[in-house]
Amino acid sequence: MSLAPDITELLARARADLRMGVPVALTDDSGYSVLAVSAETLSPQRLADLKALGTPVVAITGRRAETLKARAYDGDLARVVVPADADITWVQAVADPSDDLNAPMKGPLMTERQGNANLHRIAIALAKSARILPVAVVVSIEDGRSFAATHGLTCIDHTRAAPHLADRSALHEVVAARLPMEVSEAGRLHVFRPEDGGEEHYAVEIGRPDRDKPVLARLHSACFTGDLMGSLKCDCGQQLRGALAQMGSEGAGVLLYLNQEGRGIGLANKMRAYFLQDQGFDTVEANHRLGFEDDERDLRLGSDILKSLGFNSVRLLTNNPAKIAMMERTGIAVTERVPLKVGETAHNRGYLATKAAKSGHLL
Repeated sequence: MSLAPDITELLARARADLRMGVPVALTDDSGYSVLAVSAETLSPQRLADLKALGTPVVAITGRRAETLKARAYDGDLARVVVPADADITWVQAVADPSDDLNAPMKGPLMTERQGNANLHRIAIALAKSARILPVAVVVSIEDGRSFAATHGLTCIDHTRAAPHLADRSALHEVVAARLPMEVSEAGRLHVFRPEDGGEEHYAVEIGRPDRDKPVLARLHSACFTGDLMGSLKCDCGQQLRGALAQMGSEGAGVLLYLNQEGRGIGLANKMRAYFLQDQGFDTVEANHRLGFEDDERDLRLGSDILKSLGFNSVRLLTNNPAKIAMMERTGIAVTERVPLKVGETAHNRGYLATKAAKSGHLL
């Protein structure tokens, strides 16, 4: 029967569990098993329960380990041993950089160097894709499948899960309908839904673009603060409106609106990054202190949507060479880069300079 959840559905369930502070069991082919809980949503009682099972570790990314001066023996992550007397405040201080400047000394932090970190890596990947802090509290257990069945927990097998977490989910168009807009009455909105239960993505089609010619296109990542609230800290809202206006003026175009807020880290983490920027860190440094890379977005989703709509070449509205390279790698020809230089303010001048210096944006 096909009533039991497959690995894609189990991963979606695991993300929801982590967001609610519910433990997830992780296993590998060798028989090694762990329980993993999000450090962000962990409760004091569940921390005590984890300690009753053994000595937990806090799995953090290499970026966060660099900030904390913790040795990352596993390269891309570190397994920080939780001291016997540590409470939930200690765990959250390791996970969340908000108070780093007030209390920079978190250690000495002891990190594990022996044993397999693959399950810890899966836990961090799940936390990232759940748009919470990329930190998990992990403890070893015997027979993860039996433990999960006894306690009603989700159990994830490493071998089955790893390929799904490493690649993007397939997208399927759910619906499309006419959408008259200020920039063009000849608008149409397409809604695409991924198979993994993640956020939906949108394509806004202006006019009737010729599929046999390069279409004026824009890959735009959702920015609640800029697109909706008129934030002056970035240029996102101005780029969105500028791109749509140019498409309306030319009479045709496609704007791909990807729900990857804050360079793919989610709105809550973007606000954490803003808080760090107010402490003097630039946008890249803030992401690193949170445990993220410079950019966690998967821009290939835009290429997938364009192909689904029947386009194979674009005139790309962008200042980001990485978007051009991604399009070319994924089979979409970029015949022209159309600059989109709008929205510089006194509030975002440093942000734009950082994008140019550290991310190679052509500003």
